[in-house]
Amino acid sequence: MEFLGLLFMGLGIVSGYEGGSGWTDAHATFYGGGDASGTMGGACGYGNLYSEGYGTNTAALSTAMFNNGLSCGACFEMKCVNDQRWCKPGSIVVTATNFCPPNNALPSNAGGWCNPPLRHFDLAQPVFQQIAQYKAGIVPVSFRRVACMRKGGMRFTINGHSYFNLVLITNVGGAGDIVGVSVKGSRSPNWVPMSRNWGQNWQSNSNLDRQSLSFKVSTSDGRTVVSNNVAPAGWSFGQTFSGPQF
Repeated sequence: MEFLGLLFMGLGIVSGYEGGSGWTDAHATFYGGGDASGTMGGACGYGNLYSEGYGTNTAALSTAMFNNGLSCGACFEMKCVNDQRWCKPGSIVVTATNFCPPNNALPSNAGGWCNPPLRHFDLAQPVFQQIAQYKAGIVPVSFRRVACMRKGGMRFTINGHSYFNLVLITNVGGAGDIVGVSVKGSRSPNWVPMSRNWGQNWQSNSNLDRQSLSFKVSTSDGRTVVSNNVAPAGWSFGQTFSGPQF
């Protein structure tokens, strides 16, 4: 059990997991500026991507890939393909941290890059420039799911108030994308399922004050990790705790 006041964790390196049948075609653009400051926050709820360990290797996903937020935390390897003028050699690995909304006022092949049913990654500018020239603007890519290899354990940030506990779960390894969370207070013998509020913020309406908390986290590959008594009985809203990793 560990309370983390300031979270200075290294950027996770991801490799080895294929959730699909190989490489799939898509397109990529970039946003957020040269320092990626415009990528902070986002629809997954991660807030400061530097302090949460994601750095600039991040992407906003189009509607077809975002899955209403369930794809948050998933990792993708991608490479620029079929454009000798703009592509650079090699591949990158990014974490899904945001949503790229559709722009129905523009056609899908001229500005509406994230319109359904397109598969599209809006990358943080620094990581885009690792696989393509800045002037390209948009490039064709191939991508595949890979495992998220994180430094340190999963993190649980507890927000809200009594009878409304909103827990943000970050730094998740393995598949990376969470499909189910349960919580158990030390005064209860039973696990209580939490509902996903938005992004990777999970909600419980139980009164969990003044008891140690355990969390059960399941990811899309069917694996489950239990963090027993990860938050001590004296926890306070706004605190972050670190548990085991996938």
